[in-house]
Amino acid sequence: MKQYDIVCAGNYTKDTLITLDGVDYVDGGGMNYAAHVAHQFGMRTAVVTRLAEEDQHVVDNIRADGIDCYPFYSPTSTVMTLEYKTRNVDERNLYVKTIAGTILPEHLDGLEARAIVVSPSLRGEVEPAFFTTLRKREGVLISADVQGFVRVLQGELLVYQPWPDMELVLQNLDILKTDAVEAEYLTGEADIERAAKRFAECGAKEVLLTHREGILVYAESEYHHFAFKGSSMVGRSGRGDTSVGSYVSKRLSLPPREAAKWSAAATSLKMERVGYFNRTVAEVEAFIARHYAE
Repeated sequence: MKQYDIVCAGNYTKDTLITLDGVDYVDGGGMNYAAHVAHQFGMRTAVVTRLAEEDQHVVDNIRADGIDCYPFYSPTSTVMTLEYKTRNVDERNLYVKTIAGTILPEHLDGLEARAIVVSPSLRGEVEPAFFTTLRKREGVLISADVQGFVRVLQGELLVYQPWPDMELVLQNLDILKTDAVEAEYLTGEADIERAAKRFAECGAKEVLLTHREGILVYAESEYHHFAFKGSSMVGRSGRGDTSVGSYVSKRLSLPPREAAKWSAAATSLKMERVGYFNRTVAEVEAFIARHYAE
């Protein structure tokens, strides 16, 4: 058995980012963003992913950055276009040309972890039974992202659809990651505090909700708000994955409010640059001292 602090599971996505400032091509996937921030935070980190063999450079780059990677090869990678037509970073259109397939519980066989961060991009990448199996692991913190269940592929367009298995999945989660748009769609609540509480009532022990202005953590019947303080949002893609990767990393040793503070700081710094988080712990500590002193 290989021992890790955090295992990040999710399909690699070959991303095209279209914004008012131009076009960027990025090696994405929630597991990529979450794993890099966890690694930078000093966690023993591994990635479990599916992708095409032609994208082997992704595996090589992850390993070169000091993160163990366990790839399972598919005929194609997940190829995604993210289109931002306005400056509102919460408004975007998502298109998918091909998908890499489903991640199964047995893909994590032989890996032990203190926490497992599951970062699917669309429905079908991870099935509800996946979490029933993970929950049998004692003492493991389990996190998952709403986007992998509410986003459904119609043709090449990703659209929101109701999540019939929501309570089944949430009862097996310690931390649910969502954004404000997804939360309102699933709960009917435009108020982010009420939306977070609704998810908790359905079974999630803690809820991490990102929105245009910052993050909200709802845990132990308390709300913790922290605003994003970065100088730019050019690196919006990967915001949620970075927030949950940093939150889970710190949640292994800190209470929810302190972990939320670290998450807001790391995510603020990440959004200043396109690509995954590559700042140091010292930079995050300085950012916290500057912006979140209490």
